[in-house]
Amino acid sequence: MTVTISSDTLDFIRIAEAASPDREVCGLLLGEGDRIVTAMPCANVAAEPWHRFEIDPAALIAAHRAARSGGPAIIGHYHSHPTGLAEPSARDAADAAPDGTIWLIAGGGLVTAWRAVAAGRRHGRFDPLDLACAEPTPASQRDVSSKDFS
Repeated sequence: MTVTISSDTLDFIRIAEAASPDREVCGLLLGEGDRIVTAMPCANVAAEPWHRFEIDPAALIAAHRAARSGGPAIIGHYHSHPTGLAEPSARDAADAAPDGTIWLIAGGGLVTAWRAVAAGRRHGRFDPLDLACAEPTPASQRDVSSKDFS
């Protein structure tokens, strides 16, 4: 299965990962089906952000409210691994619900895609996805920031 992401959104995630070598960055993936339109950065509120992530609950709730009001749907999330490994960890598997959401993991300049499922091939929770890069998202669709989710 293939997930499509715009080149500018993929670049954004790579830049965020590189800019935070000591802490995991994270955010929400917005789009439709298996098409990621944009990434919304969120604060990592985990107690140990150097090896775990937790998306700010206020940002998550606001994004769900915005989606119910006609905004883009939350189809998954992204986070980085400061260790440089762009693959799910055992901790990721323990924290993931088998709900079919897309997980993008950035590490070492790479970004990989996974789907959280029951009995997945990786750690019993994730199946790998192909990540296809598309043309940049038009500005009218890309201009999503945390201020839009208050």
